[in-house]
Amino acid sequence: MSSLPKGTPCYALVWEGEIGAFYEIDSALNITLLADVLNQVGNRYALLYGLADPTFPKDGSFPRVEDAGKLMALASFSNRSTPLAEERKLLDFLLDGPRRELSAYQDLEKSRHYNVGVDDPDFRNFAGIYSDKIFDVFYQFAQADMKKRLPLVIAGGCGLNCDWNTKWKETGLFPEVFVPPVANDSGSAIGTAIDAQFHFTGNPKIDWSVYSGLGFITAGSFDLAQYDLYEKNYEMIADMLANDLVIGWVSGKYEIGPRALGNRSILAAPFHASTRVRLNEIKQREQFRPIAPVCLEEEAARWFGCNQASPFMLYTHRVRTDALNAVTHVNGTARLQTVSAVTNRNLYELLIAFKARTGYGVLCNTSLNFNGRGFINKMVDLSEYAIKHGLDGFVVEGRAYLVRSSRAYQAYLRMPNRRSVKHKAVYGG
Repeated sequence: MSSLPKGTPCYALVWEGEIGAFYEIDSALNITLLADVLNQVGNRYALLYGLADPTFPKDGSFPRVEDAGKLMALASFSNRSTPLAEERKLLDFLLDGPRRELSAYQDLEKSRHYNVGVDDPDFRNFAGIYSDKIFDVFYQFAQADMKKRLPLVIAGGCGLNCDWNTKWKETGLFPEVFVPPVANDSGSAIGTAIDAQFHFTGNPKIDWSVYSGLGFITAGSFDLAQYDLYEKNYEMIADMLANDLVIGWVSGKYEIGPRALGNRSILAAPFHASTRVRLNEIKQREQFRPIAPVCLEEEAARWFGCNQASPFMLYTHRVRTDALNAVTHVNGTARLQTVSAVTNRNLYELLIAFKARTGYGVLCNTSLNFNGRGFINKMVDLSEYAIKHGLDGFVVEGRAYLVRSSRAYQAYLRMPNRRSVKHKAVYGG
């Protein structure tokens, strides 16, 4: 999936729930294992979240799938880099040995982090220390034993840890780092198909787009009387977003991989911390979870110090303004997606309109899905989500459906300075 031509020698890092290993791939596509650096790396990482969470059963063998992403968010709250003496013992337990289960930790209940809750400041400090320590285990091996200046390609669920991806780029050990948007199990089917293609044709390279999911299904009945409908108008939607409406956004086929990249997204203005609070309430998730920004590619350097395209939301960048509070994480970084007219034309046009309205070509972008489920891809499900979760409306292929019962939408209609709707409403309005 990378842009590296077939036969380009490279290193590969495969790190996920079970595996944590470096490989070298030569020009003939022969694969050599360099080292099993740390097995069970993903499970070890997520297990720490379960230690502090009173709802996690301590006699379980494996962490919950969603806990790794939560720990990644919490690690950013850490403000110290040195473990306490007691924490060193916990680090040794979590990182030493072939595998680890909390049930094997004899002194578990005596740990300062046992069932303290994930809001505990000391636990959050340790989460950052632990995250850095795991990365350092792999970095120390790479620095000592991988000196050929080859590109690095990354696979496995740990490839969705944006902090770690950024650290790999910043090491300077590799001239290029590639992480696919389907680094975790969501890419398994693609990998299997590539393996079969390589077997039968000798060519492992594919043409692909991140927007390769299914098209949106509009069939099915829902209560249309709940909405005011308007035809496509980027300026009107940008004006609504600028006035703090929260809008679902559906365009084309849905994204492959776990992250919304502008085809199945919830969009909002990026300016107020209260917007982040509301989005997490809509998403029914913890308030420590960050909201990612989507930004015009040409503005990424100005607001985020990002000097290259970052279309898959795989790296963190330091925010360069105090204006973008909704998308700035507690440590001053953001998990950025950039958009151009080529990568996502519809979202690009909306960002252009939002920039004309506010001066910023940046929006909040979070996934349009029911909690624990994949992207919403049916109109009936989208309508249900909008009403039950409190969206102010949604846009499907340019047509806007505004929820009549939304207080924010009704307040918007009463604004004397709102953008005039110069086209006739399809229904209501």
